[in-house]
Amino acid sequence: MRGNTVAMAAVAGVAALVAAACGGSGDPEAKGATSPAATSAPARGGGGTEPSTAAKQPIIIAFGGDTHFEGSLRSRLANPRTALGPVAKTLRGADLAMVNLETAITTGGTPAPGKEFTFRAPPSALTALKGAGVDVASMANNHGMDYMEGGLRDSLAAIRKSGFPIVGIGKNADAAYRPYRTTVKGNRIAIVGATQVLDDNLIEAWTATGSKGGLASAKDVPRMVQAVKEARQGSDIVIVHLHWGQELKACPLPRQQELARQLVAAGADIVVGGHAHVPLGGGYMNGKYVHYGMGNFVFSSANGQTANSGVLLLRVQNGKVTADKWKPARISGGLPIPLTGAAAASEAKRWNGLRACTGLKARP
Repeated sequence: MRGNTVAMAAVAGVAALVAAACGGSGDPEAKGATSPAATSAPARGGGGTEPSTAAKQPIIIAFGGDTHFEGSLRSRLANPRTALGPVAKTLRGADLAMVNLETAITTGGTPAPGKEFTFRAPPSALTALKGAGVDVASMANNHGMDYMEGGLRDSLAAIRKSGFPIVGIGKNADAAYRPYRTTVKGNRIAIVGATQVLDDNLIEAWTATGSKGGLASAKDVPRMVQAVKEARQGSDIVIVHLHWGQELKACPLPRQQELARQLVAAGADIVVGGHAHVPLGGGYMNGKYVHYGMGNFVFSSANGQTANSGVLLLRVQNGKVTADKWKPARISGGLPIPLTGAAAASEAKRWNGLRACTGLKARP
């Protein structure tokens, strides 16, 4: 199993959470015993998979924000083990790690019309994520189909071939909204991905339907609620990963807060996401954990306030988030470099202050 998990389970509290998440074996292959299924089929197994009859143990879940491999980051794909830089130590140390993959996986396709920025990366991007300790990613975002239908076909083919778990995208709506399921230390986890952000002129072309491939849209609230209720069946922990919010706005929009309330009511235990390119606040809503914006993570153009980054760590026990911690980082050369000492303490304090405009609580 991943990380120093026995010690982790024995110690409670946020301080122990951080120590545990950084004390992993450093071997991403040690995270799982079986190969995860692709998005287009019901996922069986995955990172840290064990028999469902195993006794539940506390686990650490790590989340990173917007990730792509543009510009200077492209060359890092030549060495998947080090592609994400020093932050990989934290990702590998968690029991499950997830990011937002904000790019199409293709070397072809046609750029989406009217977009100022279009992102794409070769299939080796999935190898790089796995090599850095990431266990699952969402492609439900406003760059997931940047290279239109041709790019979608290539992305789905790359996902199938790699076996790397991706949520929020699929050959039709059922596949796009389908949860990735895995069991980690006896905890049955279901993860759903969707986007609330789509360019107006691309909504129809990019949204998955019963007969057309595309992205899971969080604009269709009844469909999202249905997806969460379906994910809830047979699960101990339901995670919803959303692309939402307004760029550079450090407080959640009313539509984010309303959607979070609806998804929590439907059965979500953890709701996280991003899009704003700056971190937003997180906290507890009716005992469930909600985070409104992870900010950039591995992002070539990050600078100034958009270079504020970090890893969100959640400790989950018996189906509930019992502690949370923000491990601050600063993006340099496109990579999140973990902060230490006084700089880390100062940024963590600032991050905790972002909760003030969220309506969320600091404790479960």
